[in-house]
Amino acid sequence: MIPGDTLLQSDLKSLPFLHRGKVRDLYAVGDDKLLVIQTDRLSAFDVILPVPIPGKGKVLTALSNFWFKKLAHVIPNHLTGIEPESVVPDADRAQVAGRAMVVKKLKPLLVEAVVRGYLIGSGWSDYKKTGAVCGIKLPQGLQQAQKLPQVLFTPSSKAPAGQHDENITFADVEVIVGAELAAKVRDMSIRLYTEAADYAATRGVIIADTKFEFGVDADNNLVLIDEILTPDSSRFWPAAEYRTGISPPSFDKQIVRDWLETTPWNKKPPAPVPPTEVLAKTSAKYAEVQRLLTQ
Repeated sequence: MIPGDTLLQSDLKSLPFLHRGKVRDLYAVGDDKLLVIQTDRLSAFDVILPVPIPGKGKVLTALSNFWFKKLAHVIPNHLTGIEPESVVPDADRAQVAGRAMVVKKLKPLLVEAVVRGYLIGSGWSDYKKTGAVCGIKLPQGLQQAQKLPQVLFTPSSKAPAGQHDENITFADVEVIVGAELAAKVRDMSIRLYTEAADYAATRGVIIADTKFEFGVDADNNLVLIDEILTPDSSRFWPAAEYRTGISPPSFDKQIVRDWLETTPWNKKPPAPVPPTEVLAKTSAKYAEVQRLLTQ
């Protein structure tokens, strides 16, 4: 199940299974905690590939832990400090070692907190058509990948598995979670992004955009959850290769996406199996940005 230290799907017998997402597998630890396992699954165009990306889950875990610690002064997060290996028997430890975290069980907010610092991706497409990004009007004449005049909070809804998230307005967020909590989500997201982007710049990495997820505890306090500032949730660019007018190379699954676009695949399950060299290059991109940011 874990050839070459990869994990496509966990199979713990010692804890109650709760949910399998695109990347993460969730198990119950008592009534108030969760074991979150970051597998090596990769989804492209909202379809999970049939083969893993070696080392991906461990990179996501290490980077999330790094950022949770670095940004703990901004907002509380869901980490408990409990070692994942301590909540499973020896027989299951290979499935959690280096790729899992024990977190508090919280009520997740049904909002993706997307923050954009650069004009790229769907934001660039939106701007070309409307002169705005998610309804936020921008100056004329901006170029692809240009740094935005101000950091934008452009939330989206949380779609069910297999469906696309939909962009929503801040007013929609207020309806979903309430005005007070909506303002906290927006302000915290922008602050988290800004502090992370400033740090990353010192390591030669541009964080073009990212998304955060939040939950609330029993007292309705806002808590940072899920993973943060990884290649799965963020667009990382090497600063040395950045220029406007193009889509800069990124430290993520773009290599896989580009390969898939050359195939006749209809973007519905099952996805084709990428060549070994595409998987290896993707794995190397994940490992490289982890090294740049944390070492």
